[in-house]
Amino acid sequence: MKNTKYLRIAERLKGRWTVETLRKELGVSRNKAIYTIHRLRKLGYVKTWYGRNKVRVYYISLENQSHKKSYTDVINKYAPVGLAEWQTHYVYGREITAEEALIYALKKRDVRYTIASLALFRHIKDWSALYRMAKKEGLVHEIAALHEVARLFLKKLQRMPKRFYNLALKDKKSRKYIKDKSSSEDFKDIERKWKVDIPLNRADLSEYRGIAR
Repeated sequence: MKNTKYLRIAERLKGRWTVETLRKELGVSRNKAIYTIHRLRKLGYVKTWYGRNKVRVYYISLENQSHKKSYTDVINKYAPVGLAEWQTHYVYGREITAEEALIYALKKRDVRYTIASLALFRHIKDWSALYRMAKKEGLVHEIAALHEVARLFLKKLQRMPKRFYNLALKDKKSRKYIKDKSSSEDFKDIERKWKVDIPLNRADLSEYRGIAR
């Protein structure tokens, strides 16, 4: 019955909303509006990205609940900063893993994707598969370095497995750049350790502070 109720709500609310505009439309409290978005998202009716001034925008549509998924959908599911993509790459008929989404994000060589990708480390389940994909794409150093950055901001994020860590240490060759030889002022020790220039500073990751999910 509850799913039927939210199906009707999704039909009625098709379009773009913020928490505030949705609250006014439904005539409910802010907490109730947030809960409604939460329920609709769990049913697959909501896609999220950031608008101006980092205000979250929610696109509600029954069409969102389909058998196609994009890598950006997976990243946005976990990241505190939503991404919008003009040319979306869809996968049909199967789930996209966090490992695949992480590789996709880093191949973008884009700071926004790099920031959003840190949240994926909490959902990596198959480090062996991640290593194989990273080795193929030449991203082993980058993943090792960014995992160490993520551990500074994601509470209780576990260490990378020893096997991945040791393979990554052995794999170091030439210096790597995540984006256009951009480097960090705040993570110099990690950059030196993994021979990777990280295009992020602590201020860029303020959205991650206190995240424990």
